[in-house]
Amino acid sequence: MQDPLDISQHDDRDPNPWLAMYLDHSIPINDFTKQALMHDNNSKSAKYLLPIIQLWSKITMFFIHIFKFFLPNLFNSSKALHHILAWGLRIFVSKEANLLIFRHFHVGSDILKFIAGNIKGIDMTLSPLEPRNFEDVKDDLFLKHDLNLYNFVIKLNSKLREKNISITAVENLNTDMITEGQFDHIDFPDKWTNVLDLRSAIELFTPFYQLFLTSNDFVRASNSLQLDETIAIYSSQILGTPGHLGLVNNKHPMVPTTTYSAAYRLVLHGLAAETLHEVLVNVKLGKFKDGIMTP
Repeated sequence: MQDPLDISQHDDRDPNPWLAMYLDHSIPINDFTKQALMHDNNSKSAKYLLPIIQLWSKITMFFIHIFKFFLPNLFNSSKALHHILAWGLRIFVSKEANLLIFRHFHVGSDILKFIAGNIKGIDMTLSPLEPRNFEDVKDDLFLKHDLNLYNFVIKLNSKLREKNISITAVENLNTDMITEGQFDHIDFPDKWTNVLDLRSAIELFTPFYQLFLTSNDFVRASNSLQLDETIAIYSSQILGTPGHLGLVNNKHPMVPTTTYSAAYRLVLHGLAAETLHEVLVNVKLGKFKDGIMTP
């Protein structure tokens, strides 16, 4: 099979959009991650299965919404949900999509540690999520990710208010917690059943998320995506530059949007985390100063 990211395969009459996106460096992102994302976008699953799965997902979520209104506590089991997710990721999700999913938890943990470690006068106890295999998923991984975000915002701002201090630019940044290369993961399976792209997997799993979580947990998980803007603002205040805020698409956490768009916004959430993390990597390497990327 020809590699769509191989420049030698370029045809002026039929340019591959994912080759263009891969070669473009206007958006900071880890190169290995970018390759995985572009291959994922170019997959047959994204082209042919995704539209069908999206339709099924929206219809299913509508009926689950009605079902949960009358029987809200019948299927509440985070443990059952995460066993289903771990099994589904291992059996049906492509190696590229699994890489993007597992990386997200590590990237998010790095970012929260960076913020907590660069606010003078604030001592934060964090609960980083750094999964490396499918067994780690079973420990309520996805639910804990959402809880971590809200608990971080609540605890950080309560401390800021208590001590009457603000987040300000830091001259000597602490970037020790930022991982430069790839994280410690297993080699993800690549069998004939591992076909689902990232967006198809998320669309497929979202109704299960809705069914097995309480209404509060599911709505909070959906709304947490809009905290991308909040976390990006904290980081920009520390860095002293707002440049990367333009890369954030999940905005306005005080005005929540419908849960039916959660799957698409979750992909944007992952991209926002990856771009911010790459900015911090370049800061650590001395390639990002005063909001400008240097060679």
